Amino acid sequence: MTIHTADDPAGDDPTPCSPALDDTLDVGTDKGAGGAGADSEDPEVVDGKHQRDTSRAWRNRMPPQRLALVMGSVAAVTMGALTSWLGFQTHQAHQASEQRQQFVQVGRQGALNLTTIDWQHADVDVKRILDSATGTFYDEFSQRSQPFIDVVNKVKSKSVGTITEAGLESHSRDTAQVLVAVSVKTTVGDGPEQEPRAWRMRVTVQKVGNDAKVADVEFVV
Repeated sequence: MTIHTADDPAGDDPTPCSPALDDTLDVGTDKGAGGAGADSEDPEVVDGKHQRDTSRAWRNRMPPQRLALVMGSVAAVTMGALTSWLGFQTHQAHQASEQRQQFVQVGRQGALNLTTIDWQHADVDVKRILDSATGTFYDEFSQRSQPFIDVVNKVKSKSVGTITEAGLESHSRDTAQVLVAVSVKTTVGDGPEQEPRAWRMRVTVQKVGNDAKVADVEFVV
């Protein structure tokens, strides 16, 4: 061992660190870095692992019978909702079909009323026409009804209509156009029965409350 005095220039050199101290510092640094890397984990990985563990534990805790009951309840609710929806759709389709049939029936009857008039009870026949009419058609026919009755009585006219064909041309929620083909036989006074005449009508039918009535009549070729 060499001892330097205060006058020795070599005494200004710093005393090198002890190998044991160096080892202690190195070990502490490595442990700090390595410890931080080993102890930290990605939060998303931890959260996903927690959820999987929780789900697995829930399944393990629920008895098979209870799980089957829950799944059965869910299936029953789903089937109930589907059945209700299908029932509603079926009801709507049924109502629409009934309304179309009603439109056609009213159109047929309207054309039949207009072409079946007997002078011996013309007033009753005209009343039947008015009872099944509405709107503009009702207003116009009611104004002409009495002159029409007078002419029928004067010539002793009798006509009988027969519906040969009828169908729905178009329709909306409250209105429809019905095409009707009619064969009409007519006699005047004591004369012979005339040859049947074929008429075609476009009858406009309109909803009036729960009923439907004739709102317009147009003769078509």
